[in-house]
Amino acid sequence: MTFDFSDRGKQPVVEDIEGMTLANENFRTTIWTGSKLQVTLMTIQPGDDIGLEIHHGIDQFLRIEEGNGVCKMGPAEDNLTFESPVKADDAIFVPADTWHNVENTGTEPLKLYTIYAGPDHVAGTVHKTHNDARNDPNEH
Repeated sequence: MTFDFSDRGKQPVVEDIEGMTLANENFRTTIWTGSKLQVTLMTIQPGDDIGLEIHHGIDQFLRIEEGNGVCKMGPAEDNLTFESPVKADDAIFVPADTWHNVENTGTEPLKLYTIYAGPDHVAGTVHKTHNDARNDPNEH
């Protein structure tokens, strides 16, 4: 199946979110950016991670579609008091203003989608690799 991975935010669409997530090969692909919500697909390679981050005033939902990893959260970069393994079909809820990271601990890519309430990335963002994301001046 062929998917349209362009950011079609602020347009009504219906998506096969699982199919799109599994087909996505980029580290990050933003597929919908609205006024108060953003949806991004991610593929985290074995041994890599999302990157320790915090979203000020933005709640986040992540859904694991494929792979295995570990989720860490806490009140400070050096105080991640919550840790839980994650696997396909798990949902992660990150409260606003909480430091967090998801690491791929498996041998296959970790495929997930995430919903930010409100948007966190520039509309249409695509990072083919984690390095691309690190080097993007629009990223935190």
